Amino acid sequence: MSGEVLVSVAADELTGVASVLVEELERRGCRTLLHGALSDSERDDWAWASEAAARDVAEGRAGQAIVCCWTGTGASIAANKVDRVRAALCLDAATAAGARRWNDANVLALSLRATSEAELSEILDAWFDTEPTDDPGERANVDHLSDIERSELSSPEIGPRRR
Repeated sequence: MSGEVLVSVAADELTGVASVLVEELERRGCRTLLHGALSDSERDDWAWASEAAARDVAEGRAGQAIVCCWTGTGASIAANKVDRVRAALCLDAATAAGARRWNDANVLALSLRATSEAELSEILDAWFDTEPTDDPGERANVDHLSDIERSELSSPEIGPRRR
């Protein structure tokens, strides 16, 4: 990870790796914006906390976000409802690297139940050390996500199948 990164972090409860996550990010030189159970003044339900962190990314207050709930699924779904957010639920380092590389994911979703401290460290290494690819085919997929957001209410035009 190069340079100081501002990471928005949300959790719906202080269990599992929630508190360790903030400590680990700060140890790595990240500044953090805290939401949900990590904040003394915000609602701690997963949908609200994850939305707040995702909006920090979408509105430019943070470069990345990490959202957490018991399974990670709800946090991921809530974050993905925010335009310009590409949240990925990652249970291991290979998935985190792939989410950054091929999907240009900007929000990492974690399971408070299933993520150990050792896995957390490996996932964060992969997440912060992997840059999005500049492969034209993969970039076209990511760009198409923006097209989908813009055409949310209209009928999508499906292009030719690639083989």
